[in-house]
Amino acid sequence: MGSTCCHKQLQAFSSQVCDNNNVSINKKSNHKEESPDGPPSKLPSQSVSVPQVYEEALVFNQLNQINNTKGAISEERLLIDLKEPFDASEKQDEIDERKEDFGAKKDEVDQIQLEKIIQAEKLEIQNETQQKQQQDTGTRKSPAASSKTVPHDPKDNSQSRKQSMASVGSVSVKFGVELFVNLKKQSITKVYTLGQVLGQGAFGKVWKVTHKTTGLIRAMKQIRKQELIKEDEQKLFSEMNLLKNLYHPNIVKLYELYQDSNNYYLITEYLCGGELFERIKKMNSFTEKRASDLMRQILMAVVYCHEQKIVHRDLKPENVLFSGTEPEALIKIIDFGCSRRFNSQKNMTKRLGTPYYIAPEVLNHNYNEKCDVWSCGVILYILLCGYPPFTGKNENEIFEKVKTGKFKFPIEEWDSISREAKNLIQRMLQVDVTSRYSASQALNDPWISKHAPNTQINQKVLENLAQFQAKSEFRAAIVQYIISQMTTNKELEDLQKSFQILDKNKDGVLSKAELVEGYTKVLKSKEQAEEYVEKIISKLDKNQSGVIEFNEFLMAAINEEKIISIKKVEQAFKIFDSDGDGFISRQEIEEVMGELNTDVWKLFLNETDGNNDGKISQEEFSKLILNK
Repeated sequence: MGSTCCHKQLQAFSSQVCDNNNVSINKKSNHKEESPDGPPSKLPSQSVSVPQVYEEALVFNQLNQINNTKGAISEERLLIDLKEPFDASEKQDEIDERKEDFGAKKDEVDQIQLEKIIQAEKLEIQNETQQKQQQDTGTRKSPAASSKTVPHDPKDNSQSRKQSMASVGSVSVKFGVELFVNLKKQSITKVYTLGQVLGQGAFGKVWKVTHKTTGLIRAMKQIRKQELIKEDEQKLFSEMNLLKNLYHPNIVKLYELYQDSNNYYLITEYLCGGELFERIKKMNSFTEKRASDLMRQILMAVVYCHEQKIVHRDLKPENVLFSGTEPEALIKIIDFGCSRRFNSQKNMTKRLGTPYYIAPEVLNHNYNEKCDVWSCGVILYILLCGYPPFTGKNENEIFEKVKTGKFKFPIEEWDSISREAKNLIQRMLQVDVTSRYSASQALNDPWISKHAPNTQINQKVLENLAQFQAKSEFRAAIVQYIISQMTTNKELEDLQKSFQILDKNKDGVLSKAELVEGYTKVLKSKEQAEEYVEKIISKLDKNQSGVIEFNEFLMAAINEEKIISIKKVEQAFKIFDSDGDGFISRQEIEEVMGELNTDVWKLFLNETDGNNDGKISQEEFSKLILNK
């Protein structure tokens, strides 16, 4: 069947929508039970048969549900007690989530159908709430008389930081990496060669695939449309829309989306290093230095997500994968099926997650993004000793212990662990949310900083940034495409390290102050550094966010002689030239980038079309890209 990681690929997109039935991810409750009076038991080794403790629990059981038919999926997969009384606020939170996630995605979701669903549910909530009020007060009012407008979160500023070319109102092009992740209606077998099946569930299969033009290996999740009920389809699109806008070294990368009459196809990174969970089982625990390095990478991804106003809500070792098999391979956060955009002024109420890792305030239906920090605290505890801090014979026992927040550091396993490590865990596992660390505070904790790698920034990277000239918008777009779609993690490894050195607060973007600090160390003059940075930001900040994002940094800092090779330029042309006639038309560019503003297409032609025939030849394409 291949490695666990490969099987797990399907969970990188929608654990709730499509992956809960997959036999390869049946570890949601794989920790051993705790005896009532004895010490916590360790995670079983790889050779031990791992019991499914919660086969009858509300957590969705993948093994027992493989043969589910259409419509059989329900809220079982969430940690929601179905016996609880109706909670209008929690149902309203679900509606708000769905509204936020899909309201702006007209090109990918049938808005008319979605609005009907949302409006119907809103009316249902209003009527049920009103009926309850009527029962309490003995009065009767018409639905129309008591209806209220559903509150909407204020517009998320992070949304405006990335714009597609279709939204350009001037000749100055603004774009991000999400520009290339559009739902394409193209035969998947025309683009990819299918390899082995990595996993299979009720909704479809996960394949190892090879891009026919570039030869790069990807993971492809095939989802049968007929198996999806409308709610599952909406959650699938919600996750795709979140993931396509996330670009971070420690978050799984979504490359492409396809559909035909029968299936959706999601193309993502092929992560062959296995789950963090599996490595914990093999090693029982990690050294403090290694545990700190792993937690630092997890927290960097979480800080980045929180800065984008996205909360994960299901962080656990099973959702942390290694990019490769080498010991120091990067780790990647996957499975954004429980994620959503959040509003800092409004707490969330929907209770979901996984036992052992769920935060107490989530169980109480009133929480914010710090629920992710609690989960990270649990993961760190497990990394250092091999078992979770809150255990029990069943879900209720675990939840009661989680709510109290009381845990121990048994001497046998923890005597050799530093006080600094224990202090960090305690600060992350505070029941009082206001006293709990934020993700940023946890990342900057002395214990994490103490073990952080002391790497010097590559001066060549700073030189490339300062010398970058974006003379052509079309060239910038193609270079962006090559970096985001045709480049391996190994090729970008040095740049990722340089970016993280410059990114002092680890929020996933570079501010002016951070760049000035970096250049001052090299130039030995803050005044000169400020002049450099002003020019760099004016040239690099393509989406006018006021900061340099990771994809913008890569575009300017790469060694073009290595990354933008003749071979890759030729491959890029072939990808855009979908009909193979030797020319790129506007329609073909739109197949890759989405709908183009007319002014943008004219700009592209002005930059490339030397003979004014209204299309771009391979010679014109190569000349522009290779002659920077």
